[in-house]
Amino acid sequence: MTAAALSPRGQAGFGMMRPMPAAASALRPAGRLVYCLCAEWCGVCREWRARFDALAAAHPQDRFVWVDVDAQEAVLDILDIETFPVLLIAQDGEPLFCGPVQPTAAVAGRLLQGLQRPAAADPVAQQLLDLLQAR
Repeated sequence: MTAAALSPRGQAGFGMMRPMPAAASALRPAGRLVYCLCAEWCGVCREWRARFDALAAAHPQDRFVWVDVDAQEAVLDILDIETFPVLLIAQDGEPLFCGPVQPTAAVAGRLLQGLQRPAAADPVAQQLLDLLQAR
């Protein structure tokens, strides 16, 4: 996680999230969870959405979820996001990565291919993952 782009905050209520693509992602086998934190007002996020959907289709073993942070106020209570998009990638209830990414399928794809178990726990990423999985 990049401290300059994300910082911890308090915790509050939560709204709706949309599995990607459509509801088909919810039917996928248990693999990694890939949350994309974006904002509907953000032009970069709107352009990234189609590439995120394509990334989801290319990784059918994983579950992709698009999170509009403006509709999910609790996310912004935990993280102060300065740069979009932000990915939170987890497996077996453990965050593997949480931070901003360049909005290209190639960069995100390489990140997914190269992820290993983290060397040290990230308490902010764990708090965010716990919140998102509770909904």
